[in-house]
Amino acid sequence: MDWTDDSEDDDNISWESDEEAKPENSGPPPATNFPTVEQEDHAGPSRVSPADPSRSKLISHFVGMGFAEDMVTKVIDENGERDVNTLLETLLTYKVIGTSTSSPRSSNNEKKGPDDDFSDISNVEFSDADYVENEIEDEDISEERKLLTLVEMGFSKDEAASAVGRCGQNASILEIADSIHAAQLAEGVEGPEEEFPWTCWSEDESTTSFIFGASTDKKRIRRWSDIDRRKRMKMYSQGSRNEDDEDLPSLSLPNPMIGFGLPNGRPLLTHRKLPEAAMGPPYFYYENVALAPRGVWDTISRFLYDIEPEFVDSKFFCAAARKRGYIHNLPIHNRFPLLPLPPRTIFEAFPMTKKWWPSWDTRTHLNCLQTCTASAKLTERIRSALADSDDPPSHNTRQFVINECRKWNLVWVGLHKVAPLEPDEIEMLLGFPRNHTRGGGSSRTERYKSLGNSFQVDTVAYHLSVLKDMFPNGITMLSLFSGIGGAEVALHRLGIHLKAVVSVEISEVNRNIVRSWWEQTNQTGTLIDIADVQQLNGDKIEQLIHTFGGFDLVVGGSPCNNLAGSNRVSRDGLEGKHSALFYDYFRILDLVKNIMGKES
Repeated sequence: MDWTDDSEDDDNISWESDEEAKPENSGPPPATNFPTVEQEDHAGPSRVSPADPSRSKLISHFVGMGFAEDMVTKVIDENGERDVNTLLETLLTYKVIGTSTSSPRSSNNEKKGPDDDFSDISNVEFSDADYVENEIEDEDISEERKLLTLVEMGFSKDEAASAVGRCGQNASILEIADSIHAAQLAEGVEGPEEEFPWTCWSEDESTTSFIFGASTDKKRIRRWSDIDRRKRMKMYSQGSRNEDDEDLPSLSLPNPMIGFGLPNGRPLLTHRKLPEAAMGPPYFYYENVALAPRGVWDTISRFLYDIEPEFVDSKFFCAAARKRGYIHNLPIHNRFPLLPLPPRTIFEAFPMTKKWWPSWDTRTHLNCLQTCTASAKLTERIRSALADSDDPPSHNTRQFVINECRKWNLVWVGLHKVAPLEPDEIEMLLGFPRNHTRGGGSSRTERYKSLGNSFQVDTVAYHLSVLKDMFPNGITMLSLFSGIGGAEVALHRLGIHLKAVVSVEISEVNRNIVRSWWEQTNQTGTLIDIADVQQLNGDKIEQLIHTFGGFDLVVGGSPCNNLAGSNRVSRDGLEGKHSALFYDYFRILDLVKNIMGKES
């Protein structure tokens, strides 16, 4: 992906891990509602001639759903025709934001407001998994208006009323619509074949469901045909279920995500029994995004010896959210946190921002730290909108600013001024030493990407802390998909000696970062670099085991490109090109266990 900021042009970067993913599909990625990322779209959005019959049909479709024709035309012009789910979301957002606008549009020479110009919308994919619940804040919209909007979207009055009651008065329109479809999935309701079987992904902390497009002659949002649904279900279950079993419930995410317990709190589990095949040696620890497509965590759990995942949001360990699932065979008692404890709120992490923080921005934690950052154009748009507003700003202006601040983790640095986090600030939030990713040939853009794809060190260290008393003389670790060395840094900060680390990481930039950290911290053990997990065959693993006498710990977080909510084009689950590398993690772990078992 080409990431550019105000001062540099970088070469293409290949995605290897974590939430933000650049789809390999040639279709255009979804656009956001306002200018956002430091990227220039040289190709521009896909355009369709106004005379194109498919364009007219699409306009008629959305007009039939109750949207104004001029609004539909504008959204299609800005975003292109092909990503219909983004068009629907953008139209709903415009409708919610625009309903309270009373003043007419100003002349062309007048300053623009936050919703006047969207011509510089970026084509960058970002992770929406951790802020989707805040994407449209319409808590002040009356229940009657919500019901009317849902009916206009094609739901029955009974369905809409039931979902509003189920989700609560503060739920957004998109959350309520997602809830209705989740209920339809559970009931196994089928609709007829669709003329436009479009798909829109939406998730919350308990489910991942589908919102489907509607045919042009009926204002309905309906599900795929039975045949299409079976294909999708089979894909996401990775063949783990028979077609007759496809409606079995999958793993649900806990709320709140606190795993098996937090520091200084009572453990949620007093005992867990591991399957015999899961027991060490070696210990192992696997991580990936919590909000994955349906069935993914069932499959991961099944391959990793049927161990129950531990879902944790790192906002309980630092000032930023990071919703992750972990599967491991480590003990869960006698854990302890890293000291000193990191700042747990925004004001603790960035006390200088408190002076400028407006009372109507009620955030106490940042959202998931991404691999990209907001543009200077967006922050200037926000400053201009606030400077031209009353004190306090209008509801429309506040809503625009809050949505963008949440989406891009913007903090207040002056009067009407917000700014994105700098790489060294993200290093601090993630628990890495200052300048961990700085220098050594790593550009600013590459630093954002590497940090956005990393472990949150304090969270991982809490889980790994049980190893300190078990290995007083140090540990030998196989680190798969090492990234910038989050597990290595966690063990070092815990005071666990790294006797030997075999680090497998495809990014040369990341390998250099880990090598530099190794040298700067005066590690006395052995560090071996391997570029690709697929180079680790049985012979190579056996050789490494003989060299080091086995591995005490196998750590890894395989790429999540095809799992993350940001990937709306090739979110193919564990069948995706990148996320399928999970099977290499299991393959290598199983080889290590088998070889070490034979030699014990």
